[in-house]
Amino acid sequence: MTFTFLAASLTVGEAHFSLLHFINDGLMTVFFFLVSLEIKRELLQGELNSVRKALLPTVAAIGGMLVPALLYGFVNRPSAEYLSGWAIPMATDIAFSLGVLSLLNHKIPRSLKVFLTALAIIDDLGAILVIAIFYTQQIAWLNLVWASFCVVALLVLNYKNVNRFRYYLLFALPLWFFILQSGIHATIAGVIAGLTIPLTKKRSLQSALLTQLEHRLHPWTAFAILPLFAFANAGLSFAKVSWADLLHPLPLGIILGLFLGKQIGIMSASWIAIKAKWAKLPSNMTWTHLHGTALICGIGFTMSLFIANLTFSTEQSSALVRLGVLAGSALSAIVGYGLLSIPSRKKGLVASSRE
Repeated sequence: MTFTFLAASLTVGEAHFSLLHFINDGLMTVFFFLVSLEIKRELLQGELNSVRKALLPTVAAIGGMLVPALLYGFVNRPSAEYLSGWAIPMATDIAFSLGVLSLLNHKIPRSLKVFLTALAIIDDLGAILVIAIFYTQQIAWLNLVWASFCVVALLVLNYKNVNRFRYYLLFALPLWFFILQSGIHATIAGVIAGLTIPLTKKRSLQSALLTQLEHRLHPWTAFAILPLFAFANAGLSFAKVSWADLLHPLPLGIILGLFLGKQIGIMSASWIAIKAKWAKLPSNMTWTHLHGTALICGIGFTMSLFIANLTFSTEQSSALVRLGVLAGSALSAIVGYGLLSIPSRKKGLVASSRE
């Protein structure tokens, strides 16, 4: 089934916007804006606000990005046509991965959810850097100059600790437009704008603007933007693919990257960090908990599809990518959920793992 209405377009000046582009370049900017708010909060007040807290999830996230990319590259090395998709299995979908963990609330320690949140946020930051560096085509520098003026204005508002979002919006909207026209992906504007939102309170009785925006945007992203993105990008035609195509290098590389690469990368990097005494397992967590979390991080879905849209443009390649992303994410979710559902019989592992 195909959705031809997604190709309906609107022209503004020299820019052409289809409904699909509006979803991917417009609405997803709001999602990345929220991700940026979460990253800033975690860096200043949360689980990433000290080297000691941040080390284990950071090392785990790096391992969980590198190994999937290497596995994908190994599978697709004979075909230069598909090598550009190396970043697709690097990503973790924070919304879906936390959603799976929420089904296990009574069976897992709270520290597990905190650890996954920190890891996924670092993973998202890595994905943002990859998009900015490797998936930017020709750059229109004049538009970047105009964008820089908008950034300066946003920083001034932050410095003055302005707590009214409408003033930030006055400069965030043109920032989005200039970034879009520059050749850099428009969602980067959401990341930049999010980092300028103040987290400190202007008055003791007034909550910080960043906190207000997080609470307001979470329902919109979870129940509107992400489902709409999934509908527009995952719900397109699979008519030209079959189950046999799971062995095609493109989907196979994605499946192996998400399912095997994520767990191998996260587990091996964490093991090295813990055995080297650089870090320790969070309280009440066992190696089984860590392994289950590593599996759940293989749910790439939204972020993987997003990066895939920047990589492949042909209908056949896009269908193969969706097949790989959906299969790899589903397999990771099912096996990870199953592993974390098993009651831990060896409680001593908790203590011994932190020695």
